[in-house]
Amino acid sequence: MSLPYPSAPAQSESRSVLSIPAFRKLWRAMAFSSFGDWLGLLASTALAQQLADGDYAKANFAIAGVFIVRLLPAVILGPFAGVIADRFDRRKLMVVCDILRFSLYLSIPIVGNYFWLYTASILAEIVTLFWSPAKEASVPNLVPKSKLESANQVSLLAAYGTAPLAAIVFSTLALFIGAINAALGNTTQASAADVALYLNAISFLFCALTVWGLKEIPAGSSKKLAQSSIGKSLWEGFAFIKDSKIIRGLIFGMLGAFFAAGAVIGLARTFVDDLKAGEAAYGILFAAVFFGLALGISFGPRIFSQFSRRRLFGVSLTISGLMLVTLSLVLNLVLAIFITILLGLFAGISWVTGFTMLGLEVEDEVRGRTFAFVQSLIRVSLVLVLAIAPLVAAAIGEHTYSFRTTTVTYNGAAFTMFFAGLIAVLVGVLSYLQMRDRPNVSLMSDIKSAFRGELGAITGQTTTGVFISFEGGEGSGKSTQTKLLKEWLEKNDETVLLTREPGGTDLGNQLRNILLDNKTGVISPRAEALMYAADRAHHVFSVIRPALERNEIVITDRYFDSSIAYQGAGRVLLPVEVARISRWATESLTPTLTIIMDLPAEIGLGRLHSTDRLESEPLAFHERVRQEYLNLAHQDPERFLVVDASLTIEQIHQLIVERVGAIKTLKRNIKQ
Repeated sequence: MSLPYPSAPAQSESRSVLSIPAFRKLWRAMAFSSFGDWLGLLASTALAQQLADGDYAKANFAIAGVFIVRLLPAVILGPFAGVIADRFDRRKLMVVCDILRFSLYLSIPIVGNYFWLYTASILAEIVTLFWSPAKEASVPNLVPKSKLESANQVSLLAAYGTAPLAAIVFSTLALFIGAINAALGNTTQASAADVALYLNAISFLFCALTVWGLKEIPAGSSKKLAQSSIGKSLWEGFAFIKDSKIIRGLIFGMLGAFFAAGAVIGLARTFVDDLKAGEAAYGILFAAVFFGLALGISFGPRIFSQFSRRRLFGVSLTISGLMLVTLSLVLNLVLAIFITILLGLFAGISWVTGFTMLGLEVEDEVRGRTFAFVQSLIRVSLVLVLAIAPLVAAAIGEHTYSFRTTTVTYNGAAFTMFFAGLIAVLVGVLSYLQMRDRPNVSLMSDIKSAFRGELGAITGQTTTGVFISFEGGEGSGKSTQTKLLKEWLEKNDETVLLTREPGGTDLGNQLRNILLDNKTGVISPRAEALMYAADRAHHVFSVIRPALERNEIVITDRYFDSSIAYQGAGRVLLPVEVARISRWATESLTPTLTIIMDLPAEIGLGRLHSTDRLESEPLAFHERVRQEYLNLAHQDPERFLVVDASLTIEQIHQLIVERVGAIKTLKRNIKQ
């Protein structure tokens, strides 16, 4: 008997993430405010450079000071800001923060005092510490989980893709500021920095007005936290991070990525001089970083969609570090620009992957403080690198090396970037080891499988409930063990749904009669695979996914691995093609555990009293099916449990409940 249908997905869930009205409005506001903020940063560094009065060394330290001032508040207030963001209505908090930032940036050119430039920058960054976690925690509530990665992609594009545009606008303002002043009739000649700061202020006002109209943004967990102290809430956030292996790996990775980024930001200007290039080259190198970021954020998740996000995150960070090491050794500007684009590309992949995992792995109650804690550590690492990197570079100085007829000279900037890259590589490797989800499968094996298109089922969406599938050849005892497992779970106070394929729905029963009845006769192998996929799509949509969303345990007698084995290997189709069909039909919904009842085909068939259309296939067909099941288990040993089906019913049941019990414990630990 099938369960009632859930409501059909909204049109906005089946199209681009920007087709979701609430998210589209928020994205537009974020894009404009990011554009304004980049303008403000450029204006702030321009004003800081003026303080140096032409002194090159002072100018470099003054510009680094702007970065440090903008990042320093996170060192002290970052984690507390996240807790406060979790305690208040997120929409109202974001609006208040945007109005404050509007006022602060508006005041900088009006006051016209360099001391106020740094003071207002610090205050604006303090306000941003509260705004950012509120925004990051709100996005997962505005889009379905299946589109969260896309939402993070376009959000990061809004944040970083507007940087080159802001640079172009600022350069244009600098070129035509005289004409602009004349057209406006300004008696006091405003500088390009002044106009940029006014635009920055307007962008935050626009963002405040937009967010105020977004009633879809939930209040968050303020009601739950209202009765607890800030200290207790802060400790709960730290405890969650400390106990989560995934979040620890993410934090390590983020620190490595931004450690490398800080080295590039702090030393790029000096590094360009080492290449005997000027201001134009510095601008090109700056644009190359963000061009690479945009490429990585836009296309990385799509190109590497076959990899698990956890593995992709660590690998991308490691490659970014290697690119920084390579960049430090390069003495050619064109090659340096190309390497910088690659560095930005893999950094962009790691950032969008990391933010996506945070949104998926972190529960709503602690999401704000988790984002704030991660962002605080990132800012701390940037502050340290920006403050220390110039000193280290200056201390190392210039060194010349001769190799036969070749002489090369490296300055302190190159040495510092080299060691920063090595640190980033080490952090990336540690992050990969901390978060890799299938330790028994090598990375090279994953790469080969990805190019063959065989990893899609491994990288499906996570679910709130526990999903267990039983697979195996004919006569292996699946039906008996599914019923025993259901009884055991129910005795342990679990809500269990037992279903099967084909036949878990009314439509499935009709398809089952066609597929298994001997009177049907021969069916085209491709048609057969499509019919099973049709049954599976409806089964997941109307039965399995609704039960998982109710946090129930779902047990199914056969799932997509059956199609891969029977229609793929048994019918001698390509298993990877059949897998793609099932992934599309199920939206990559993957079981938490797949139990394979392994039995020689000859023994299993001998247990049958009558045979249906598939059971009547020759022995060679069933042997191919058995071998494909074992191949699948070898590819992903953490998802599969292979059980010797020749054991007694009691022995098999004991092996199964031991493995299922371990999964239940894991789920409970995550919730705690």
